[in-house]
Amino acid sequence: MFSVSTALPRIFSSVADFCRRLCRLQLSGLAAVPVTLLLSPAHSWAQQPPEQAGGEANLILPDLRDATFFGGAVDGRSLLLYSLIVVFLGLLFGLVIYRQLRNLPVHKSMLEVSELIYETCKTYLVTQAKFLAILELFIGAIIVFYFGLLEHFSALKVSIILLFSIVGICGSSGVAWFGIRVNTFANSRCAFASLRGKPFPCYEIPLKAGMSIGMLLVSVELLLMLIILLFIPKDYSGPCFIGFAIGESLGAAALRVAGGIFTKIADIGADLMKIVFKIKEDDARNPGVIADCTGDNAGDSVGPSADGFETYGVTGVALITFIVLAVRNPLVQSQLLVWIFAMRVMMVVASGASYWINGLIAKARYGEADEMNYEAPLTSLVWLTSLISIAATYILSYAMIPDLGGDPSLWWKLSTVITCGTLAGAVIPELVKVFTSTGSTHVREVVASSQEGGASLNILSGFVAGNFSAYWLGIAILALMATAYGVSTQGLSSLMIAPSVFAFGLVAFGFLGMGPVTIAVDSYGPVTDNAQSVYELSTIEQIPNIEAELHSTYGMRVNFERAKENLEENDGAGNTFKATAKPVLIGTAVVGATTMIFSIVVALTHGLRPDLLSNLSILHPPFLLGLIAGGAMIYWFTGASTQAVTTGAYRAVEFIKANIRLEGVVKASVSDSKKVVEICTRYAQRGMFNIFLCVFFATLGFAFIEPYFFIGYLISIALFGLYQAIFMANAGGAWDNAKKIVETELKQKGTALHDATVVGDTVGDPFKDTSSVALNPIIKFTTLFGLLAVELAVSIANSQGERLTLILAGIFLLLSMVFVWRSFYRMRIGGAENTIAGVAGAPVREGGHVG
Repeated sequence: MFSVSTALPRIFSSVADFCRRLCRLQLSGLAAVPVTLLLSPAHSWAQQPPEQAGGEANLILPDLRDATFFGGAVDGRSLLLYSLIVVFLGLLFGLVIYRQLRNLPVHKSMLEVSELIYETCKTYLVTQAKFLAILELFIGAIIVFYFGLLEHFSALKVSIILLFSIVGICGSSGVAWFGIRVNTFANSRCAFASLRGKPFPCYEIPLKAGMSIGMLLVSVELLLMLIILLFIPKDYSGPCFIGFAIGESLGAAALRVAGGIFTKIADIGADLMKIVFKIKEDDARNPGVIADCTGDNAGDSVGPSADGFETYGVTGVALITFIVLAVRNPLVQSQLLVWIFAMRVMMVVASGASYWINGLIAKARYGEADEMNYEAPLTSLVWLTSLISIAATYILSYAMIPDLGGDPSLWWKLSTVITCGTLAGAVIPELVKVFTSTGSTHVREVVASSQEGGASLNILSGFVAGNFSAYWLGIAILALMATAYGVSTQGLSSLMIAPSVFAFGLVAFGFLGMGPVTIAVDSYGPVTDNAQSVYELSTIEQIPNIEAELHSTYGMRVNFERAKENLEENDGAGNTFKATAKPVLIGTAVVGATTMIFSIVVALTHGLRPDLLSNLSILHPPFLLGLIAGGAMIYWFTGASTQAVTTGAYRAVEFIKANIRLEGVVKASVSDSKKVVEICTRYAQRGMFNIFLCVFFATLGFAFIEPYFFIGYLISIALFGLYQAIFMANAGGAWDNAKKIVETELKQKGTALHDATVVGDTVGDPFKDTSSVALNPIIKFTTLFGLLAVELAVSIANSQGERLTLILAGIFLLLSMVFVWRSFYRMRIGGAENTIAGVAGAPVREGGHVG
């Protein structure tokens, strides 16, 4: 018989002991354990009656052969089997470009640098893989306990969930590896191609690399999901989707957050040397430059690739789950499932066709030009893909579902909802460019402020740009979601319950519709950034008789000065388009979170009963208090992630200043460069450790306080997180490109103005590439974990009483505060007492304690 007096001490002791062990291990990746369990849609119980908990795990998918399309010419299963041809062509597309990039000419001096960058990236990924392996063991134990003991699944079903969780991890990690391999091929080839002094190859090669990654990423995701849908027995498909989502979410969360911390530690460490020692950008003597190049891939390539892979998959699985649980008619279920996958396959075709058409136009315009606007063809690619995708969405929908559920108008209504998301993929980048592009008035304002007011006004102007951008992007997302909601009220309720949930899911689906191109323009940035670094690190200009060698071997007449100018200008375009992809992924997280929050509301209010809906009001104090709590957590997270960067950058700068050699050497030693990489890796893992365990325990704690309190908390997390992320991402982008204008247009490197913009850029680094982008997985984690947390809390309250849930809530919140404390006091550089000790000459240990 259950006894609170005897059980609670045991629970507290066990959890406390577990926390102590984790803290001693300092395995930062372990903190991501709950992420994958909860980022999967396995616990989306809100669309079913309360007695059917765990419904996704027991999904029985409809027979796709029951639905026919194109006038009865083909059944649903056969159509998706034919779609596999397109998926394989997408894979082939990515692999062919991979081979083309590898075979492009490159000088050995540049090849050696890019291969060193790849080796350090590979070392980083191997380190992360070890953490993921440990996490998978822990996740495996949770899967066996929850599904085997609590849900009473058979051993075979539990094994399938475990197997597909491994497949998901391999998927996220695999596309991350492919991304760095392609990018490190492209960076040296781009640097080498720039030697001819023509701008077009500097644009063409990074975009090729990005399309290779984007097409392969989406094709792999589609292939794995189609395999589950088509070849796994339908009564086992639910567990397969669960395991897959768990694994890919685990991989993405660990790589995204740790990568964001790693890259900015390295970037700040390298950039500050320009001020301290008055050395040029990417000076080969600076041991921080290799770490910076590694970080460009770890944070700006690995993270977005894994994050995009996971988001693309989880969005699809969530829609599959909703259709099966919420749509009444099995035939309509089959029609919608096949239609969704057909839309995704069509968008792969649209992306490939748009890339080909845009490439022909760009080559005709800029192929032999001496100057070009690098942003122009990238912008036209995004818009062309969006418009082709939208047109194809309506055409294919009309051909496939002209009379869905007896309603001949639903085909265009559903197409319109998806279009809201697809259009966002083009509109959001345009709004982002207004605040981050090198041609932006806001960025020019940052430069003008810096000229008169130095670093102080530089930072204030960046804050202005970030805040204004949050307003306009927020209004745009609001308009698109409101449009989707309005369309969902026009007849969808005859087919399903809670049609607005489906509409918001389709908007998120549309956000990722032009996924290959979104990933491509995002991956453009790390290649252009690395290409500039590879050029400098190769010291190719100092190689004896290099011009004669290049002419005799490659038939190339070089123009070193123009090559450097092209690479720097292209890096500005890369910065802009890295910035444009971030709000798309952030917006997807928030739209998806909104959908899941609404699902919780439906469940708790037993189908939106008016008497229960009154609890979703500021007149219900727990709901209001939840809103306040969510904002507090977002600001803690911003501080914790930035603290990890700050302390890591301090250690990196400390090491570089002590070991840099500017006289008598051409390049920094490989051992010193690897030491900086080690420092970045260490603090990235420590920061991730504290962040994830705090979020994990806080989510449990708030869920156990009171269900409507938790709904307020989740709403607050989504809304605060959305605006905080957009503000930080675009303020950082403005500071970054303000520095680029000073370097390329004004040509004032090494001046006081340049120093001021470097300060602004180093402030913006963790803004745009750590805290803002990491909020994406944090929002998804908290919301989806909340589905399970609320279910557990309500279950315990019903069986054991509310007193126990409140006691457990207190324990969980205390544990979360332990990691709040650790995120600063165990990560800080040092307090006043350490400064005094340092002046006195006493040694200071890491963690801020005097030795």
